[in-house]
Amino acid sequence: MKKQQGFTLIELIVVIVILGILAATALPKFVDLSTDAKMAAVKGVAGGLASAGVVNYGARSLGASSTAYASTIATSGVLCANLGAIMQGGAFPAGYTIGGTVPNCTVSDNSLAAASATATVPAIN
Repeated sequence: MKKQQGFTLIELIVVIVILGILAATALPKFVDLSTDAKMAAVKGVAGGLASAGVVNYGARSLGASSTAYASTIATSGVLCANLGAIMQGGAFPAGYTIGGTVPNCTVSDNSLAAASATATVPAIN
C-alpha cells in the first residue's frame, strides 16, 4: 500500500480560510496606527511642557533666579506658550498649538484636530 505524503486540498483550503479570518479580525487594529502615533507625539510634547514647568517651579522654589531657564519665565499667570523657552531646544516643535494659562496648558497637533493633551504645570505665586 502506498504511503500518503503531503496535505490534501481540503486541509490546505481550511488553513487558508482560518488565516483569512484571523487577518480580517486583526486588520482594523493596525489600520489606525497613524492616529495613535500622532496622539503619542502630542502627549510627548505635553509631557515636555509639564517637565519644563516643573523644572522652572523647582528652580524658583530654591531661589535659583540667576539660572537662565528660571529667570526668563514668569511664575504666575504665564501663558503656556511662553514655557517653550525653557523646554529642551528652547521652543515647541513646529505644527503644535499651545493654549491656556498655567497650571492647565493644552497641546494640540495642527494636522490632526482630535489630537490634544493637557499638561498640568505648577506655578509659583
